[in-house]
Amino acid sequence: VAGHQHAGEAGSTHQLLATAPGPGCPRPSTEKGDVVCYYGNRGDPEPVVLAPGTYGLSNALLETPWRKLCFGKQLFLAVVEQSQALPKDDLIAQLLDVLNNDEAQLPDPAIEDQGREYVQPILSKYAAVCVRCPHYGTRTNTVILVDADGHVTFTERSMLDKDPSRWETTTHEFRLQS
Repeated sequence: VAGHQHAGEAGSTHQLLATAPGPGCPRPSTEKGDVVCYYGNRGDPEPVVLAPGTYGLSNALLETPWRKLCFGKQLFLAVVEQSQALPKDDLIAQLLDVLNNDEAQLPDPAIEDQGREYVQPILSKYAAVCVRCPHYGTRTNTVILVDADGHVTFTERSMLDKDPSRWETTTHEFRLQS
């Protein structure tokens, strides 16, 4: 799982939840029987059970077909394809690189139509995986690795003092309980 949060996202929280299925619960999302759901403050009022696969989430609903989201998924999948051959630290670094990609993905009518008068002056920055604008933009990147044995590596890169040239990276490791 790799993701980031933007400053200026008043109240926009998105979660991926994993729960063990019980009687009457939906079909498992993983081989181990976990059910993974998506829930946000917009869209469906109930959690949405996700089938196995790769999903993209930007500053909108899950799988909103923005070019930057599709591009970010392509970059992510390219890293995942080579992940078995990479040392863990290199894998984390490459995933953070995906989240910090600032190449504008234009033209993108879906972004252009969303708040035309607001977006137009900053469109080239707003249409990138990593947004860097005054008072709005990516402030945190998170990479969560979980291996087959339940070992979790949680790495977060956070902007310091709203200064895009200053970042701090922290890593926490733990084992999931069954």
